[in-house]
Amino acid sequence: QLALSGGGSVQAGGSLRLSCVITGLTYRPYCMGWFRQAPGNWREGVATVDSNGITTLDPSKKGRFTMSQDTAKNTLYLQMDSLKPEDTAVYYCAAGGNRYMGCLTKGQKYDYWGQGTQVNVSS
Repeated sequence: QLALSGGGSVQAGGSLRLSCVITGLTYRPYCMGWFRQAPGNWREGVATVDSNGITTLDPSKKGRFTMSQDTAKNTLYLQMDSLKPEDTAVYYCAAGGNRYMGCLTKGQKYDYWGQGTQVNVSS
């Protein structure tokens, strides 16, 4: 239901674009977003968008990452520029959430997750 594509390997300073096609959900999610998990780390939020179209980007990614969506194609995008080795992680897209807390807020619950795609950034 959440199909990711676009991961891969890139050198530091390079760019990658992730795509996530969202189909077949049983309800219209309040939140959709991108998350990542590096080895030995907790999963962290990268960027989210709520049902009002308000996008929230983790401050540490501002200026480098951009989230967008094509509602006609039911697709989320994550454009990642100026990549750093510390961006190496498995990236996930997710859908769900509720309006009682921010979509990027830790503890927001997402019911649907994509399979994850590996992003490797070498120095």
